[in-house]
Amino acid sequence: MTKPFQFKQFQIHQDRCAMKIGTDGVLLGAWTSLEHQPLSILDIGAGTGVVALMLAQRSHAETIDGIEIDEDAYEQCVENFEASNWADRLFCYHASLDEFVDEMDDKYDLIVSNPPFYSEIVPSGNESRDMARQNQSLPFEDLLTSVVKLLANNGTFSTIIPFKEEERFLELAASMNLYPLRLLRIKGNPTSEIKRSLLELHVGKTSVEIENLTIESARHQYTKEYIDLTKDFYLKM
Repeated sequence: MTKPFQFKQFQIHQDRCAMKIGTDGVLLGAWTSLEHQPLSILDIGAGTGVVALMLAQRSHAETIDGIEIDEDAYEQCVENFEASNWADRLFCYHASLDEFVDEMDDKYDLIVSNPPFYSEIVPSGNESRDMARQNQSLPFEDLLTSVVKLLANNGTFSTIIPFKEEERFLELAASMNLYPLRLLRIKGNPTSEIKRSLLELHVGKTSVEIENLTIESARHQYTKEYIDLTKDFYLKM
């Protein structure tokens, strides 16, 4: 058995998951605001379960649900949930987002998603990995439409997308009356281009807080801001 990825308060088995632990998911789990003290959280495309587990560690939410369409990832996500200290608050559904929306009457105070976002169709030969990576399996339009249906009054939606998709994503969101509250733009090092955008959206237009984060000041030397954000999770932070 492949060795699990060890965080400070939980571990992730991921040998059967197409998409492994990566910086995007950890950033999303660490940055997502819990200021409104959500009682119910939904993770769309839960994968290994890492984002949901991070939010379980950080919050007092009574219900933290995940949705995962890939069977192997779903089974491993369930195992990761059950092995954690918060198993009584975590649950994963094996379903597509469309199926989930059709069958679920509940609304969520917080929805998070680290969605597939490689819009270029570049098959890798691994169907599960392609599904997890390419947004043809969950187009942004479908994601946002579902979020609107599942989000409680005064709820928030947090996601991470490529910076190059930010403008289009926000235009789509605005067409559904979802607007940004917070926006964090990520670059790998001081000289690299902005690579990712973390977005927190809610219903209705308001002022937006825009910040930037650089991960490394030099090779393998993490910035104070990145350490402060992730130190409750990574063993070596």
